[in-house]
Amino acid sequence: MEDYIIEMLHITKEFPGIVANDDITLRLKKGEIHALLGENGAGKSTLMSVLFGLYQAEKGEIRKNGQVIKINNPNDANAFGIGMVHQHFKLVEIFSVLENIILGVEPNTLGFLEKKEARKKVVNLCEQYGLKVNPDAIVESISVGMQQRVEILKMLYRDNDILIFDEPTAVLTPQEIDELMEIMRGFAKEGKSILFITHKLNEIMAVADRCTVLRKGKYIGTVDIKDTTKEELSRMMVGRDISFSVEKEEASPGEVVLSVRDVTVPSKIHKNNAVKNVSFDVRAGEIVCLAGIDGNGQTEFVSALTGLEKMSGGKVTLCGKDITKANIRTRSKTGMSHIPEDRHKHGLVLEYTLEENMVLQRYWEPAFQKKGFIRRHAIRQYADRLIKQYDVRSGQGPITIARSMSGGNQQKAIIAREIDKQHELLVAVQPTRGLDVGAIEYIHKQLVARRDANKAVLLVSLELEEVMNVSDRILVMYEGEIVGELDPKTTTVEELGLYMSGAKRNTLMPKKKEESSANE
Repeated sequence: MEDYIIEMLHITKEFPGIVANDDITLRLKKGEIHALLGENGAGKSTLMSVLFGLYQAEKGEIRKNGQVIKINNPNDANAFGIGMVHQHFKLVEIFSVLENIILGVEPNTLGFLEKKEARKKVVNLCEQYGLKVNPDAIVESISVGMQQRVEILKMLYRDNDILIFDEPTAVLTPQEIDELMEIMRGFAKEGKSILFITHKLNEIMAVADRCTVLRKGKYIGTVDIKDTTKEELSRMMVGRDISFSVEKEEASPGEVVLSVRDVTVPSKIHKNNAVKNVSFDVRAGEIVCLAGIDGNGQTEFVSALTGLEKMSGGKVTLCGKDITKANIRTRSKTGMSHIPEDRHKHGLVLEYTLEENMVLQRYWEPAFQKKGFIRRHAIRQYADRLIKQYDVRSGQGPITIARSMSGGNQQKAIIAREIDKQHELLVAVQPTRGLDVGAIEYIHKQLVARRDANKAVLLVSLELEEVMNVSDRILVMYEGEIVGELDPKTTTVEELGLYMSGAKRNTLMPKKKEESSANE
């Protein structure tokens, strides 16, 4: 008999209207990296939440080293050496990084908080695992990627030996992903056991020893990674063959839809500007990708472009109208759709139903209200259509509370809403973050379809493969400046990486071209 450190036997977990886990058995060996793969809403996060004590299963049992254990809450899980990095971070935003890491296991003497030793341990962990983060930074002021590191450090601080990673790379840059893969391998060599939820087949092939596949809440099978392929795993996951390449015709750019001139955005973290004199155009019928390593000004630029933050200088024109100082609704009515980076903070009202979220930007239109009264039946019909078209899975359909949905299905709901409403410019920030391969394939087709319908698409992505496959033109942002304009057909991933790291930049940027032509 195999030696398993954790066994989840015949686990069944139900929610109103849905069986999230239907008689699932999962076994984890000591010192292995075990991937958990499945479509959005397949039940992966639910299963891991049962193991971590956030949910209680209706049926089944959990064993550690062959002994049946009862996990009533996350404190019990920690006592058994089980830690979890959540897909949606469990952080207190107004606390510092250090306070979040020690929360719940605060070192104290006679009831007085002792931070000095805790701080030393956190700094040592940062250095040991290459997770650079400022212990004194307030969580709400740091990037999503940094918050991810805080979650990992919380787990390491508690000396857990069974580590659950729920979509840990969804918000990381390619370089950070490579570093995390190395960290995970190091954990396994130390004897720690890892359960690793991901949609990214390349990561599974690179780092996992075995993989268990779930589909619609049911167990499909467990395979050794050395004996399988990406294609076989995707087939097990979605039940059909998936195309990993983006098929599109040559772009035919038309009129300028978005014009950005000398945009400057102040930083909230330091005295320097986060975005410095950025200028470019996006035309109808093209996908322009803003690429760069996380933290180089893309977030601040998009916040200014979409009206979430104020810019300190520059001008933005959309469809020929100056929207530099326009509010968000005006930008939306002028023709801007926005798939935001942070779906919880800027994409959804989590306590609203799915159908209410679907009309957040349109509820005042005649189709959805009459004389100031909401037309509930019209909203229900509209939501039903989008749910079906975009395969948004939820336990109670349009009346499901958004917070209760899986991250991937929340993302699909936002994408459905933003693509379906009238727009001339689609600003898509990491639109496939947290989506499975089937959904990614569908979203990429939707972006290309927007382009082919003569709409302008500004894609902001950290995924190099997505940048190279989907975009018609690549603009690279480094330290708040556009340092390169590249053609994906003639450049390489390696060259793109050099621009992203600041090691290379165009000697003649678009703005300078305009100035030189004006002087001739």
